[in-house]
Amino acid sequence: MKDLSLKNIAAAIGGQLKNAQNADCNKEAQGVDIDSRKIEKDYIFIATKGEKVDGHSFVNDVAKKGALGAIVETDGDYELPYIVVDNSFDALKKLAAFYRSRLNIPIIGVTGSVGKTSTKEFIAGTLSAKYKVLKTFGNHNNEVGMPLTLLSIKEEHEIAVVEMGISDFGEMERLASISKPDACVITNIGQCHLEKLIDRDGVLSAKTKMLDYMNPDGLTLLNGDDDKLITVKKNNNREPKFFGIGENNDYYATDIEEKGLLGSEAVFVIKKNDTELRYEVKVPLPGRHMVSNALAAWAVAEEFGLTPDEIIKGISEVKATAGRSNIIDTGKYIVIDDCYNANPVSMKAAVDLLMSANSRKVAILGDMFELGENTGQLHYSVGEYCGQSDVDVLVAIGELAKNIYDGATEKDINSSILKYYFENKEQALEELSDILKEKDSVLIKASNGMKFNVIVNKLSNQ
Repeated sequence: MKDLSLKNIAAAIGGQLKNAQNADCNKEAQGVDIDSRKIEKDYIFIATKGEKVDGHSFVNDVAKKGALGAIVETDGDYELPYIVVDNSFDALKKLAAFYRSRLNIPIIGVTGSVGKTSTKEFIAGTLSAKYKVLKTFGNHNNEVGMPLTLLSIKEEHEIAVVEMGISDFGEMERLASISKPDACVITNIGQCHLEKLIDRDGVLSAKTKMLDYMNPDGLTLLNGDDDKLITVKKNNNREPKFFGIGENNDYYATDIEEKGLLGSEAVFVIKKNDTELRYEVKVPLPGRHMVSNALAAWAVAEEFGLTPDEIIKGISEVKATAGRSNIIDTGKYIVIDDCYNANPVSMKAAVDLLMSANSRKVAILGDMFELGENTGQLHYSVGEYCGQSDVDVLVAIGELAKNIYDGATEKDINSSILKYYFENKEQALEELSDILKEKDSVLIKASNGMKFNVIVNKLSNQ
């Protein structure tokens, strides 16, 4: 890894290098991680203190694996060179910022209230037609995960797509000041993390701070269908570009033909020099919103020199990630695994996705966290939405989800929806085999803390 020697690391993070009298302090590290299980020869291990586990207990374990060194908060009888710092998490961020300054590859930053992961996948998948791409893995999009993502960039990578998730003011400034993106993509501004961000104007203010730290000559790409994002004006050397379904956008779609849970086909329209270029594109992930995400990928790929044929091929080959609108054909059910996270906007979008199914439609919905003082009403609104949709069966699980059940009951005037409420998923699991029927299409969605992946796993194994 470029310039990540013990000597340079100690200087970059303001730490004191110790026990290095017999070490090659100019040797470059081959990787960095906070998980001792992932440490390999010549890696740097950052020992962090968590609620349950103290990484300092594993320093000598990584020494036996051949680690180059460790970053620690306390002195100890360590069997390898180590760097003492006041706070290991701060050191992680400083190290990622230093490494970013040594990289000469473009960084694409992706944020938004809904759809940032699937948009990241579309962008990374499309760019892979031409480049060796590093993308955010799993949920590594916060102040721990994003620095680790940057530190996983290797010499062979030619471009990186980095997801940035926030829940409070100030977080985006810290993330963007580290990543310094060359292109910024914002998918939308929704009702998420309102406990701290207060309202959508707060979300807009917090997320658009990314633009303050980007390459001033880089691409700013915003969802032009979002009423908040269309208010964003030029704040660098280039005007923002807009994508979305509406014809007012620089990149938009028409003739959208939804193919149920198999995705969509659409004509992508690209505005160029007062002309409109049209391309037929297959979007493999289901839901109309995925067309918008794919349009963002087209814009980014075009920015980095891909041809239309390369872009069309890349979009058509994108696959969903677990917990993010991932379609699973179990043989008995069609499961929509969307249980990684939830807010009112994404919950309603997931219900819309379920509506595209060609069989009985079952929505298993749970609590949404971090919604602030209007939590009850926001859950209730999701229930109302279900009541006005063509959901056949609603299973609401969790204390807050009782509001979803109540909202659906209020709006289900014809009492056509079969509705069930359970206080917890253990109760629900005992009854699901009687509630569900073979060939059902089943949406499973809640905030990650509800651990609805247990439900996904059970249905997937039936």
